[in-house]
Amino acid sequence: QVQLVESGGGLVQAGESLSLSCQVSGFRITPMAAGWYRQPPGKQRELVATISGGGTTNYADSVKGRFTISRDNAKNSVYLQMNNLKPEDTADYYCTVGTFSGATYHPTAKWGQGTQVTVSS
Repeated sequence: QVQLVESGGGLVQAGESLSLSCQVSGFRITPMAAGWYRQPPGKQRELVATISGGGTTNYADSVKGRFTISRDNAKNSVYLQMNNLKPEDTADYYCTVGTFSGATYHPTAKWGQGTQVTVSS
């Protein structure tokens, strides 16, 4: 059974850091790409970071320089290090695995339950 389980969310103050983890089970993430999405309260979901099977990373402009996506293929896991958090980073965060078509990331249909991040000012 394919499962993606996110963890590491919480309540922090602006300027602090959080590290999100995503444990994947049921299939090997190698050599697939992976990505983190977020959905702020009352807003649309947005893609914040991706990492290719070869380790190439890309970030949304809003998080560039503050967030770092990484993967540990041996642990079948994907991570999102979030530094200098801002109130506008408040959202539910979801990890995905997927593929790239050119520069466009396409997640698979399987998503985790998400982890909530709240940043107070």
